[in-house]
Amino acid sequence: MQADLTHLVSRAEQLLGRIESLLPPAPPAIDWAQTLAARWQALPGGRGALGAIEHPQALRLDDLLGIDRAKSALDRNTRQFLAGAPANDALLWGSRGTGKSSLVKALLTEYAGVGLRLIEVDKDHLTDLSQIAVATAGLPYRFVVFCDDLSFGSDEPAYKALKVALDGSVSGGRAHLLIYATSNRRHLLPEYQEENALTRHVGEEIHFAEAVEEKIALSERFGLWLSFHAFDQDHYLDIVRHWLAQLGCRGALEDWREQALRWALTRGSRSGRTAFQFARDYAGRLALGDGA
Repeated sequence: MQADLTHLVSRAEQLLGRIESLLPPAPPAIDWAQTLAARWQALPGGRGALGAIEHPQALRLDDLLGIDRAKSALDRNTRQFLAGAPANDALLWGSRGTGKSSLVKALLTEYAGVGLRLIEVDKDHLTDLSQIAVATAGLPYRFVVFCDDLSFGSDEPAYKALKVALDGSVSGGRAHLLIYATSNRRHLLPEYQEENALTRHVGEEIHFAEAVEEKIALSERFGLWLSFHAFDQDHYLDIVRHWLAQLGCRGALEDWREQALRWALTRGSRSGRTAFQFARDYAGRLALGDGA
């Protein structure tokens, strides 16, 4: 019996060795002194690893206009984190193209020199947050786990994993990690009219329906909650003017305002992204001598 068991274990080890030899190798270990950002990659067999992002987008805080309130709040929170003081996980929610993800990337540019590093995590890999915490523990850096364009169905495993991670906050082995997430949805989950219809008024109090409470419960776990809204016309034109100057269009034609407004109208959005895209198009046409 003992001999048979020993033989079975030996065969199993040989089989596992063959399987492991067929799996793709893990990415090389990251030199965080040279690497500012990485992406968490899921590997076969439930494993995961960090892969370096060679050239992260370099944005500047000064280039983000019209979001001063959110910029100031997230900048202060990040400085607290870097100083080892208490800081909060943050949810940046609101209209598309208004600078949510750009703000997070600009903070990396601003504070990489004092130890800030960024780890991009896809929604489906939030279940690996504990692995990420272990992989970065003990390093002389502070890490922002960045989840861009986040939204869930209520039954997704990642939804529950994020709730658990946010509940742990600074405890639970991730004092060196903060979670910054962006979303177009205020509560990260789809909201339905029939759920709001079940909300009751009891005296002066509002009692939300159970489904609504569940949606609110996740977003409220973020200690910092920052809203981003579409720009009015003046703010939009200010951003266009800024980017035209940055792109060297100091001799821009006088009709750029009218063109910028038409550009926004065709896209149905006056946002920082729309302004930047117009400025690039306009600067490119000027460079070819097609300013009109």
